[in-house]
Amino acid sequence: MSNNNLGLSYSARKALAVHVGESAGNEIANLIQRMAAQIEELKRSKVNVIPIVPGVKGQSQDHVAAAIESEVF
Repeated sequence: MSNNNLGLSYSARKALAVHVGESAGNEIANLIQRMAAQIEELKRSKVNVIPIVPGVKGQSQDHVAAAIESEVF
């Protein structure tokens, strides 16, 4: 995913500027863009952990992992 897809659209940036002011809106939009880039980096560098203890189910948090994987920023 390129950095262009991580940013907010023009209309979203404009709405932020109108509602919270241009300076604060730009700051919020830039923060969101940096956070999205960090999330993408974490997804790329994620390591799957395989439980090695017999009899322990690793499925208790599978729904959380699936939700995180399905997110698009």
